[in-house]
Amino acid sequence: MKMTNKIAAILFILFLALFSYLPEITAASDDKQEDEVRVFLNKLYKLRSNVLVNRNSKPLESLYLSGSKTSNHAYLHEENRTNYLNEWAAKRAIKLVKADSDIRIVRLKMSNDTAKVSLVQSLKVDYTYLNKRVPIQSFGIGTEHFITLKKHSDEWKVHKEWYLDPLDENPNKIAATENGLAPSVSYEQKLVDGKKYRRARAVEYANKYAGTAWGAGNNHRYNRKYADYSGRGGDCTNFASQVVGDEEEGGGLPKTGAWRYFSRKGGSEAWIRTDSFYNFILYSGYGKLLARGHFRDIVAPSAKYPAGALSQIHPGDLIGYIISGNDVDHFSVVVGFDEYGYPLVNSHSADRYRVPFDLGWDQHTKYLLVHIKD
Repeated sequence: MKMTNKIAAILFILFLALFSYLPEITAASDDKQEDEVRVFLNKLYKLRSNVLVNRNSKPLESLYLSGSKTSNHAYLHEENRTNYLNEWAAKRAIKLVKADSDIRIVRLKMSNDTAKVSLVQSLKVDYTYLNKRVPIQSFGIGTEHFITLKKHSDEWKVHKEWYLDPLDENPNKIAATENGLAPSVSYEQKLVDGKKYRRARAVEYANKYAGTAWGAGNNHRYNRKYADYSGRGGDCTNFASQVVGDEEEGGGLPKTGAWRYFSRKGGSEAWIRTDSFYNFILYSGYGKLLARGHFRDIVAPSAKYPAGALSQIHPGDLIGYIISGNDVDHFSVVVGFDEYGYPLVNSHSADRYRVPFDLGWDQHTKYLLVHIKD
């Protein structure tokens, strides 16, 4: 009896020791798996950035699941965006020099041989021009990714992925210029704040709160004073309203009953909806429409604009985008020009920092050039 109790006591102690040790084994295993996933993701996004410039997508194939439709779709998406970016560059006499990627994992959930991840990528693209000597220029794009990985033959592979990609356009439908060169705007004015519109501050605001895009300030965060409408139709118009209307850091255009932001209720229709915002800016007298048309329409010389309507755009102005029909689909803020004179824009959804204004659009896109009155 005593021997039995002693053995039972020993077994009980061993069980407790084993039970307390098992989670450590599991945790160590989970940590190892997570480390593997992190290493794989950094490798994946770094390689994809390199592919954007060198166009050699062959090394990418081994990181995707062979025979999987969803994986193949994700792979072909990367091929398409690579082709689009390079074809756009070719039509603007631009040479892509380098692309760098930085990722920040927001959530990582492991389950056996599957990893579900949400992350943000900050992409930097360096470029120069073939027909003019200028220093290397850079722009930034920020995207939020939802990606599922599967472990196959002891290696992690991309099973599926989704993200709102500003470069997901048809490479064969890029608008061309008549001379095959990028549009160049001569802007030599000093950027200053006007009496009605604080133009310099508006540009500073747009650069500070450009979100996850490379180059943006505020630790890649939006202004937390405002709601984020990314999951509710897009945050581009909300951002444009902030840029021109924020009284503390932005352009400071006076709020009205129709166009304003409420700390508890959020933005009014004119504050967050593209068409309502566009109509308000024009009919309020805050802005005027310089031109509306396809790419060639706004860059070509005309009787009214001998250097093209695009030449009249100023930093702190707005550009609207229409994909089809008459409804405005997107807004961006003009923040300046590169060394060549290409107009550059910032926006949300997807996040852009000093990106050439037409990158991510095609020959069917109509542009609305809106000048904000000082």
